[in-house]
Amino acid sequence: MDANTLPDLSAWQRLGGSDTAAEIAQQPALWDELAGLLEAARAPLESFLGDWLRKPGNRVVFTGAGSSGFIAEMAADAINAQWPAEIRAIHTTSLLTHPALYLQRDRPTLLVSFARSGSSPESVAVVDLVRDSVTEARFLDITCNPDGELARRGQGRADTYTLLMPAASCDRAFAMTSSLTCMLLAALAAFDEAPWPQRLERLHALAALGRKSANEWEAAVAELARQPHSRVIYLGSGPLEAAAREASLKLLELTAGRIPALANTPLGFRHGPKSLLDGETLVVVLRSAQPLARRYEQDLLDELRRDGVAGRVLSVGPQVAGETDDFALAVSTELPDAWLAPLWLGFAQRYALHRSAALGFTPDNPFPDGTVNRVVQGVTIHRHG
Repeated sequence: MDANTLPDLSAWQRLGGSDTAAEIAQQPALWDELAGLLEAARAPLESFLGDWLRKPGNRVVFTGAGSSGFIAEMAADAINAQWPAEIRAIHTTSLLTHPALYLQRDRPTLLVSFARSGSSPESVAVVDLVRDSVTEARFLDITCNPDGELARRGQGRADTYTLLMPAASCDRAFAMTSSLTCMLLAALAAFDEAPWPQRLERLHALAALGRKSANEWEAAVAELARQPHSRVIYLGSGPLEAAAREASLKLLELTAGRIPALANTPLGFRHGPKSLLDGETLVVVLRSAQPLARRYEQDLLDELRRDGVAGRVLSVGPQVAGETDDFALAVSTELPDAWLAPLWLGFAQRYALHRSAALGFTPDNPFPDGTVNRVVQGVTIHRHG
């Protein structure tokens, strides 16, 4: 596949996956576009955030549901390590059921909502919840849909800033792909302590790496998806633990639950979940860029390959001298794991797409009976307090 073209969408059209295939392939171009959007938004965004992150008594809550919640998890710890304010990830699905565990009326709180459509019931309800429960509350909505409920409700409010993603990131297909990586990178760039030129350069560097991985990995991933693995386990540490959870969710979604997919950490996997291994299980380790984490990961990779119980054991991650990973990219040592996560998720997205088609599903809509929907339905919001 040429770096400047989309995959063969006519073939994917016949398979019912043209939107998903295009939205996976367009991600590097959107990351370049995102850099321009963030540069234009820099002044109003900095004005809105002010010195919030520099105050130890302040809180920032990253939130979302499903894949959007995994964005929150991938970003929060990396950002929390840089600022005096407390920054944590809490899924909307937890905030709504147990608000007293997470919200304090006298603790200034900035709620950062990740939402592709911005119209899911939980996304809207959690804003109301925080506004009612916290005396000093502010809201940053990172969303792909300018016409969604979040964007509409935030218009004209001094306590709200809406950061819109590139228009094409509002995925039409069922699964979140380009929407997820754009919102993740937007948060990482917006909240990073590095100078703005460095943050924007990271986005362009990732875009180049994304194109390279698409060219180099596509055929091998398609072949892997044709293998009859009946169960897949993704493992990752640090921010990549949430990336592993997102990777497993993509496979569950696009195969309509036919292929059970689980996620864990390399160290945690030995504590029981390793019992799931059999000859039909594929294990994928998302490798960290951090030397200490890599040593633990390598120990497990060596162990699993030595045991020979799993059907196949693969590794995906940064290329490191003296080490051999199955899918690897030469990346800058300045790029942290959270920033690199979109690259490794590209592998998982492509695998899920091809595995879906191999099983006879239509990737753009793997649930034609409507049992699961692109925008969550059937949620009753109950009164809090």
